[in-house]
Amino acid sequence: MDSRSQILQSIERAQVEKFEYVRPPVVERSPSLEAFCEAVADYRAVVHRVDQGDLISTIRRVLDGKRVVVPTGILDEWRAALSHFIEDVPSADSVGLSYEELDRAEATLTTCAVGIVETGTIVLDGGAGQGRRAISLIPDHHVCVIYEEQIVASVEQAVQVLESSIKAGRPLTWISGPSATSDIELVRVEGVHGPRTLEVIVVSRSR
Repeated sequence: MDSRSQILQSIERAQVEKFEYVRPPVVERSPSLEAFCEAVADYRAVVHRVDQGDLISTIRRVLDGKRVVVPTGILDEWRAALSHFIEDVPSADSVGLSYEELDRAEATLTTCAVGIVETGTIVLDGGAGQGRRAISLIPDHHVCVIYEEQIVASVEQAVQVLESSIKAGRPLTWISGPSATSDIELVRVEGVHGPRTLEVIVVSRSR
């Protein structure tokens, strides 16, 4: 039998044989602060792991002297730790600060909805302390606070957490490290589509 006949015979066998696809088991990783911090840092973000009692001093140190945009819902003690801040307050007449005002700000401080160990991602859904998407995309420096109980192992679990936001049609911002892209010569360029600097403050309540 020549090679052509062998190939045709193989094709015929493949068409009549039945194959059952067996999905490989899904291995769930338990949420781990260490693993999350490592995954976030792998994307060139700066990670600060702190106790609840050190949160305010860390915010003060990281944002010292900067003009910071804060969304509604940020705690008063966080504002008090900032040298200078401007609040983005949507109203019936305005969505809030203009893009020019946001661009002139040096940083932004937000919370987030969930963090994912599997991908080193933080997700904002526009809830209290997070604001609209422009806040976390236009200023050059984004500082995001996340508590240990907000961290889940997988993207699937994160989607479950975000279910109500998804059903409500709220915009989600998925952030894995500072904004970066590569030009035609594969030279990495940061800050094209968002902040060049991302700092994530991971707060442990029991450490």
